[in-house]
Formats: sequence, C-alpha cells, structure tokens
Amino acid sequence: MARKRDPLEKVDNLDARKAKYAPISAALTEVYGRLDWSRNLDGMDELISCILSQSTNDINRDRAFARLKERFPDWEAVRFADLDDLIDAVRPAGLANQKAPRIQNALEVIFEKAGAYSIDFLNDLSLDEAKAWLVSLQGVGPKTAAIVLCFAYGRPAFPVDTHIYRVSKRIGFLPEKLSADDAHPVMEAIAPPEDYYQFHIQLIQHGRDTCHARKPACERCRLCDHCDFYAAAAGSD
Repeated sequence: MARKRDPLEKVDNLDARKAKYAPISAALTEVYGRLDWSRNLDGMDELISCILSQSTNDINRDRAFARLKERFPDWEAVRFADLDDLIDAVRPAGLANQKAPRIQNALEVIFEKAGAYSIDFLNDLSLDEAKAWLVSLQGVGPKTAAIVLCFAYGRPAFPVDTHIYRVSKRIGFLPEKLSADDAHPVMEAIAPPEDYYQFHIQLIQHGRDTCHARKPACERCRLCDHCDFYAAAAGSD
C-alpha cells in the first residue's frame, strides 16, 4: 500500500511562505486587534453546531441550533428523538435530512465511548488522536475537528474555512492547487501554535471585510506589500 503523502511535501518554498507570517500577523493585529482564547461553547455544543454549519451560513446555523435547544431538553432526547422531528428542528441549517441522522449517530458513538454525552475525554488524548477520533464520526472532517479542539478546548489546531482557504492562497501561504483538507497542517506549520485562535479569526474577518471572493478590496487592504495576488495583479497592469 502506498504511503500517504504528507501535505507539507506538496508545498514548495515553505520557508518563504512561513516568512510571510510575521508581517501579515502584525498587519492583521493592527486592523482587528489582539484576541485571546475564550470558550463560548462547550465541546458538545461546538461539535453539534459545527455539523449544522456545513454548507450554510452562520445565521442559518444559529437558527437551527437555537431551535434544536428549544425543542429538546438534553442530548439524550436528541439522540432518541423521532427522526422527522429532529429534521424539522434543524431544517433552517439546510441539508436537514443528512445532518439530523449524523447528529444522532454522533451522539450514539459519543455515549458508547464516554458513558455520557460529553467529549471532554478528548483532552486526555494526544492532539493527533483527538483529531482522528473526531473525524471518525460521520459528517466530521478536518475543519470541524480543528474547530472543536481549538474553540472548545483551546488546543493547537488550526481550522481552515472557505475564507481562510481563499485569503491564504491569495497571500501565498498555500499553493493554488493544495486541497482544503491538506491546508490544515500547512497552516499549522506556518503560524505559531499559540496564535492559531487569533490568526484564524483575523483571517476570517479579513476575508469578510476586505478580501472578498468576487472582488477583493485591494485598494484598502493592509496586506498588499506581502500578497502574491496583489503583486500578480499589479504586474499585469
């Protein structure tokens, strides 16, 4: 069986890409300020919220999560709920026919593992073990695993969402053809672990505010001096 290729082996000029981190981080911090880790949701809430967030926006995710909490008193009730009732509860998140069974499956696996509806046992595992356990759940990929570990437990995992994937390719942190799944370990190699939480949020904010998908606002971007996309565009003028 062929060895699975390390994503870092797919990245050319890794040292040059890493060298971009310090000036980019400094510029983003000037714009968006410093951010310290704080836990907004516990592990279970973060996991279920992430499952609901797939292929939808934050507003619809939050609507679905609120309806889920309103209709069911606890995770046991969600696990054993009538599937049609659960589908109706999470319908605002879209793809409810997929997400509802995934949620119930995850709750079943978690209870079998922990004897409770809690994933706090992840803190007893190494980071690689915790990631592997999470992605073994139906519907959970590297991004969801990294979000849960970073946001709920403050562990050094770097989630790569669509904003970060786009912005990081434009800046030059990531090669153009690198997959989104492979981007996670590459971004973990580029940023210091203690900055993962802050840098993740700053890049998302920059993607929403300035580095838009269709028409990036390069004329007011503070990252232009270090951005491959801007350099290429300027060179073509």
